[in-house]
Amino acid sequence: MVIIRARNLTKKFAQVTAVDNLSLEIEEGEIFGLVGPDGAGKSTTMRLLNGILEPDAGEAWVFGRRIIKESDGLKDYIAYIPQRFGLYEELTVIENINFYADIYGVPKKERGVRMERLLGFSGLGPFGKRLTRNLSGGMKQKLGLACALIHTPKVLFLDEPTNGVDPVSRRDFWQILYQLLKEKVTIFFSTSYLDEAERCRRVGLIHKGRLLKCDSPSAIKTSRKANTLE
Repeated sequence: MVIIRARNLTKKFAQVTAVDNLSLEIEEGEIFGLVGPDGAGKSTTMRLLNGILEPDAGEAWVFGRRIIKESDGLKDYIAYIPQRFGLYEELTVIENINFYADIYGVPKKERGVRMERLLGFSGLGPFGKRLTRNLSGGMKQKLGLACALIHTPKVLFLDEPTNGVDPVSRRDFWQILYQLLKEKVTIFFSTSYLDEAERCRRVGLIHKGRLLKCDSPSAIKTSRKANTLE
């Protein structure tokens, strides 16, 4: 079942074409990696698919709903973590999660069970009362993920979530993502790390706004007669 579909998406900023006639399909329960260097169009593509930006041409759908015209009906299904997620430094871990639960309209009677699960799931249980400003970079990324998951979304958009994070925290973060895949959460993941791209079921290689190739990492390596994507 196709969950995310884009057809000929195009977005320009002045004379720069950030996304150029991009088309792709992502199925339920897969982890898809959008891979490219800085300035390739990864973040713009993600914002288009979340309805944050309106395309100059083309269309996109999530769960069969048009991103722009039917975006109100999608907020319960999707979660988006940009490169700089809006955590509040003066709030504790638990207060941040509660804040996002309020935003997403999660009933108070359901929060206890969900929060306990997310704190255990992310390894943040012992740090529930710690101020966010006192967390490490990796722990902040995990908290951002916990906040995004509080309303139990079916599609998770992650814009370079491990950028600048230490190797151990990156490994822990990926372990959390693999657990989500078992629950059939669809994950759209952007990265410039090629070792992370090889963890995805399929990847799309993007450069100067154009999707150059879309396939499994192994198929791309075979087509290029290489042992690694790099």
